[in-house]
Amino acid sequence: MVDYDTVMPGLIHHDYGDALRIIANTAKEDEKDLAKVSFDLSRFTAFTGGFLSQAKHSLTDVELQTLPLALPLMPFMLGIRFLTDYLEDNPYFAVDYHNHNQVRARAQFALVVDILKNEAKIQTHYHDCLKGLSLKINRTRLPQS
Repeated sequence: MVDYDTVMPGLIHHDYGDALRIIANTAKEDEKDLAKVSFDLSRFTAFTGGFLSQAKHSLTDVELQTLPLALPLMPFMLGIRFLTDYLEDNPYFAVDYHNHNQVRARAQFALVVDILKNEAKIQTHYHDCLKGLSLKINRTRLPQS
């Protein structure tokens, strides 16, 4: 079985942001203890360095400039999808218990909060990755909460 939204054409931001939503999250997607949910900068830096080293020639300057915006966007979008599914009695995502999607939504929103709280560090790490690959772009800022 193939999940078509992972193989169809789309924005590189979705792939990059969704990968880091999983890789850099210190907790499970359905973690009930929100204190365990945070954005791991070392995982982010390692993934981003490898990602950019392979994708740098196929990314436009605008994509390179705006790639960090995907970090809060993807967990926020998925959080909204989990919450909507919960409110509609879980018709889309498989659940293990009644409020499973509500728990998932809260965990995604906690990740968004941590990403936004660490915006300056994320930007520094991102630009260090670019510098290490001899790429230059203007600094961008994540949306303010």
